[in-house]
Amino acid sequence: MTVTPTDELDIYVKSVLGMKAGNPVLLDVRHMTSVADAFLICHGMSSRQASAIAEHVQRVLKKQGIKPLSVDGIKEGQWILMDYGHVVIHVFYESTRRFYNLEGLWSGARSIQTPSLRRVAESTDPEDGGADFDDEADEIIFIE
Repeated sequence: MTVTPTDELDIYVKSVLGMKAGNPVLLDVRHMTSVADAFLICHGMSSRQASAIAEHVQRVLKKQGIKPLSVDGIKEGQWILMDYGHVVIHVFYESTRRFYNLEGLWSGARSIQTPSLRRVAESTDPEDGGADFDDEADEIIFIE
């Protein structure tokens, strides 16, 4: 089975959603930094939940053969940075996320929609009937 770019990024998204991470946002930062291709930003409602999200991500991705280059902040649970090379995952405690506002800092980055992120958007936005959702989409969908 061939893994598409959307499928690969969706693995990361599914891993944070598995522990009910709040408001996951995936940003395309390829043209803004050489650090990574994408940032996945999410939060937990407590520092304990943020740490649990990060630990869950590590377990899930390890089963897929994906290991982080580094992980910082997991013990404190305020801002956990998980560097997977081309994808950097930022797991915040909710108030810390608001304070640092990475989405604002990287506002020039395009949002990436994966199938899992589209499902989340559909389930939280009753106005969106999901008529254009393609569960088998092979391309990354950018939001301008």
